[in-house]
Amino acid sequence: MTRYHYVAASEAFLTVEEPLEEVLRERVRHYGEQQQAIDFWLVRRPQFLEAPELTAQSNSVPRPAAAVISTDERFITFLKLRLEFVRQGSFEAPSASIPDPLASQVLPV
Repeated sequence: MTRYHYVAASEAFLTVEEPLEEVLRERVRHYGEQQQAIDFWLVRRPQFLEAPELTAQSNSVPRPAAAVISTDERFITFLKLRLEFVRQGSFEAPSASIPDPLASQVLPV
């Protein structure tokens, strides 16, 4: 199993109100210069927030939610300090309750 770290907030906050795109673009550029593989993802309506073991952490995240997930805890800590109004946490996956850490909830048609 892999330990994933995340910051989560309302989808509108992360994708509209905050300059997150700029931060992620800069991170991608930096990784390219360092020839480092991307280890972070923006997930809209992340399914992992519904896992029973994350209930206490995720109840305070407004829905619909979005999250930045990474295997780099320092990057997530940086985002928490940069974005301020986000919920920070971590989990291990794949597991019975989180088979795919990057899965999104299916939207009704």
